[in-house]
Amino acid sequence: MSFNNYKSISDVLQQFPFYYQEDNFVQEIEFKIDPYFITRLELILKEGVIFNSESAICENIINPILVEIWLKYKEKLLLWSHQPLKYDDNLSGIPDYIIARRSPRGKVILERPYLILVEAKKDNFEEGWGQCLAELIAAQKLNNDQNKIVFGMVSNGKIWEFGKLQDDIFTKNIKFYTLEELTKLMSAISFLFQETLKQISA
Repeated sequence: MSFNNYKSISDVLQQFPFYYQEDNFVQEIEFKIDPYFITRLELILKEGVIFNSESAICENIINPILVEIWLKYKEKLLLWSHQPLKYDDNLSGIPDYIIARRSPRGKVILERPYLILVEAKKDNFEEGWGQCLAELIAAQKLNNDQNKIVFGMVSNGKIWEFGKLQDDIFTKNIKFYTLEELTKLMSAISFLFQETLKQISA
């Protein structure tokens, strides 16, 4: 079954033996944003057509934010866009974004473990989390190590929510972040990148 067939976290939990909880695990670590990036993003938000479609949100908001953060971690991590991911017929599809270990064999190799997955949905967070959790389970199984943490993000561009999967427990962060508070948002995402690096070296 494709990732997008899961319409809620409940749908996923009925199929797989995982548990759900809520907590605040995300920390805001200092992230210095390039002033040019802020100026350009503000210009796009003011003058551009941004929220008319999911693709426009991905291209104009989500991707630029992820790329800006990824550039500080590019020696160890790769950012993949719309890369197929498959564990089996029940866990397969194309996540919007995957952040994975950079392969020593070159950037054309999608390396294990798959550490962060992002599913961008236009306002339908319930469905977005159903798909994202299914993707996290596929990543965990492909990693073949339940102790490693895989992180997920669901966003409509304006609001960003975070979750993590470790062992058989999925934890959804209680606090969400907004585009309006860009510094806090990017600091939170940077924390996930930093935690991802710990998974690589663990």
